[in-house]
Amino acid sequence: MKLITPFLASLGLTLAAAAASAPTLTPAEVAKKLEQIPATHPRLFLSSAGEAALKQQIAADPLWAKLAAGVTREADQQLRTKPVERVLIGRRLLDKSRTALSRILHLGLAWRLTGDKKYLDRARAELLAVSAFTDWNPKHFLDVAEMTTAVGIGYDWFYSALDDAARRTLHDAILKHGLITSRTANSWTKVVNNWNQVCNGGMTIGALAVAETDRALAAEMIARAVNTVPLAMHEFAPDGAYPEGPGYWGYGTTYNVLLIHALQSALGTDFGLSQQPGFLATADYYLHVIGPSGYYFNYSDCGRGGTGLSPAMFWFAAQRQQPELLWNEWPKLAAGDERRSGRGGRDRTDPMLLLWMSRTQGKPTTPPAALSWTGQGPTPVAFHRSSWDRNASFVALKGGTPSANHAHMDVGAFVMDADGVRWADDLGSQDYNSLESAGINLWGKTQDGDRWKVFRLGTSSHNVLMIDGQQQRVDGVAPIVLSKTGRTIVDLARIYRGQVTDARRGAALQPDRTVIVQDELTAGGKSMGVRWAMVTQADVKIDGHGRATLSQAGKKLEFRVLEPAGAPLEIYPTDPPPGATDARNPGTRMLGFEVAVAAGMSQRIVVQLVPASAKPAPVSVQPLSAW
Repeated sequence: MKLITPFLASLGLTLAAAAASAPTLTPAEVAKKLEQIPATHPRLFLSSAGEAALKQQIAADPLWAKLAAGVTREADQQLRTKPVERVLIGRRLLDKSRTALSRILHLGLAWRLTGDKKYLDRARAELLAVSAFTDWNPKHFLDVAEMTTAVGIGYDWFYSALDDAARRTLHDAILKHGLITSRTANSWTKVVNNWNQVCNGGMTIGALAVAETDRALAAEMIARAVNTVPLAMHEFAPDGAYPEGPGYWGYGTTYNVLLIHALQSALGTDFGLSQQPGFLATADYYLHVIGPSGYYFNYSDCGRGGTGLSPAMFWFAAQRQQPELLWNEWPKLAAGDERRSGRGGRDRTDPMLLLWMSRTQGKPTTPPAALSWTGQGPTPVAFHRSSWDRNASFVALKGGTPSANHAHMDVGAFVMDADGVRWADDLGSQDYNSLESAGINLWGKTQDGDRWKVFRLGTSSHNVLMIDGQQQRVDGVAPIVLSKTGRTIVDLARIYRGQVTDARRGAALQPDRTVIVQDELTAGGKSMGVRWAMVTQADVKIDGHGRATLSQAGKKLEFRVLEPAGAPLEIYPTDPPPGATDARNPGTRMLGFEVAVAAGMSQRIVVQLVPASAKPAPVSVQPLSAW
C-alpha cells in the first residue's frame, strides 16, 4: 500500500522545488547564443538538411508516405479558401489565429515536400492578409500567440521564396503585433496555466524567426520565456498529471513542446526546459487518461475527446525512447491519415507529426506494463484498468479543487468503461462564447459565482456526492490519500466543509473486472440528505430497489447498490437542462439514489458496477481504512 503525503505539504514542497529550479537566464546570455544563428532560413523545426532526410524517409516508408499525402491533401483543400479576415467571435480572434496556423503548417510542409508553387502562393496570401490586420487582438493574448506562431513559421519556412517587400511586411508584423506588444500585454508570464505555455511558445517562435535582424529583442523574448514558463511547467510535478485536464493538456503541452523544439532546432539547446520536474513524465498521464472506450477521463473543461491523434505524444515517445507510450496513438495512425480532431477536421498541428515521429521506432509490440497510474499535484488523478485491450474494465477518479484553472465542481468524480463502452460518463464543458455572450461571468471563482450556476460546471451534473442540494466548496482541496494497484481513496472532507465532519471516496477495480465505488461520510451537527448519482448515455431499466440494468451499443452492465441495501433508485433528467443558457445534453441521464443521514451519524455508501462479460465474485465490503 502506498500512502500519499498530505496534499498541502506536498504542494508546498512542489512550489519550493519550482522556485529553486527555475532558470535565471539573462538576455545577454541569450544574445551570445544568438550570435551562432546563421542569417539563412529555415531554422525552425525543420532545417534544409532535415527536409532532405524527411523526403528520403517518406520515399522509403509507405506509412510516412500516407501521412505526407494527408498533409498535401489538406493543403489542396486550403487552396480553395480565402485568407482569414479580422472577425472576432465574442472577445476572441482565436479561431482566425488557429485557422491561419493550420494553413501555414499544412501549406508550408506541402511546399517543402513537393516544391509546388501553388502552396507557396496561397501561404503568401494568407501571411500578407493577417500581417495587414490592425492588431492580433492583444486583449485576448492567446490570439496574438497563435498568430505570431503562424507568421513566425511562415516567415522562416518561406523566407527564401519571398520578395523583399513581403519579408519586410511579415517581419514588421511579428515585431509590432507580437513581440513588442508582449512587452506590456504579458500578465500570462505570471500564471501557472496553459496561457503561459502558449504565449511563451508563440513569442519564442516569433523571436527566433527574426533573430538575425533583431537580436536584442529576440534575446529579451527568449530569456523571458525560459525564465517564466517553468512556473506553468511545474504544474506537471511531481508525476506528470496536468491540472487542467486532458483537453487542455493537448493545448498547453503541445505548445510547450513547440517551444522546446523551436529552441533546440534554432539554438541547439532548450536551456534545460525539457528536464523540468514531471514534464517528460506527463506522457504517462496522457497514456492512462484515455480509457479503453477511446474516451478521455474528461474532468474540468474537457469533452470526451481522445479520438484524435496527438503529435506531441510522438515527440515524448522519441525523447524517452519508449514506443509503448504510443499504445493509444498508433492505431489512429494505422486507421488512415485523415484523422479528425474534436472540431471535425484536421488539427492545426497535425503536420508536426512528421517532424516528431521517431524514424527508428515502429508500432509498439508490447502493451504498457502499468495497469494503474496515480499522479499527484494540484489536481491528483488515478487510473486503473484490467488490461490494455479495448474490452477492459477501467475506472478513473480525481481529487483536487474547484478553484483550479478550468475546474468544475467535480471533485471526487469518476468515470467507468467496460466492454468497449463508457458507462459512467461526464457531460463535459460548454462553449465559452455561448455563456459569455449571455452575460455570464464564466471565470469568477467565488462560492456563489455565475460559473457554478452553469449546469455542466456545477455539482449537480457530476458523478459526485451532493449534500442538501449544495455546491461543493470552491476553496476546498481533496488529496489522494491512498493509491495502490486497482484502488484509490480521495479525502473529500474539505470539499464538503460545513456539511460533513469526514468524507472519503474510494474506487476499486476488482480482479473480477467489476468496479466498486465506496463512500464513507459523517454528518456534522445537523441531519443531511446525500444524493449519489452518475451520468450515463446508456438506457436504464430499474429492476427493483438497488438494482438496475444499463444497455448501450449492444452491451449490458448491472448497477448494484450494496449499501444501504435496497436503496430506491431514481433517474435524474439532464436533457433538457435546467437553465435557458445551458447547453443540451441529448441522450444522457443520471442514475442514482438519495440517503438521509442523521446529525453526527456515519454512513457508508457502496455501489458495484458489473459488466455483463464479467463473472462477479461474492463481495465482502471492507471499510476504506482496510483498503
